[in-house]
Amino acid sequence: KSGLHLTLPPLQPAPVSVQKVNVARPDDKLLTDVQVYPNPITDQINVKCNVSRTSLVTVKVMDVLGNDLITIASQRISSGEQNFSYPLNNKLQRGFYFIRVVAGTESVIKRISVL
Repeated sequence: KSGLHLTLPPLQPAPVSVQKVNVARPDDKLLTDVQVYPNPITDQINVKCNVSRTSLVTVKVMDVLGNDLITIASQRISSGEQNFSYPLNNKLQRGFYFIRVVAGTESVIKRISVL
């Protein structure tokens, strides 16, 4: 028989680390449950969202080209459910717009219709 005989060295157990590592879960979102109501909008925009920890939150109305038209809120918000209201007072013409809610590095965009 012609064969190659190999012998492997015995396996040594690896050292075990007991240090805890805090890894952010990808489902640990800062901004959740963003709602804009009523939609279509006639006289007032209402925005509701949940913020999981204190952060800077901005809520803006944009046109279809992405231009900022109205800043509804731009402030440091504590965690929990947040509500923002903005009376239109004929500041927007009839048509489609977008509400952008930004918290930290996260952003949610909702389409609205103004009657």
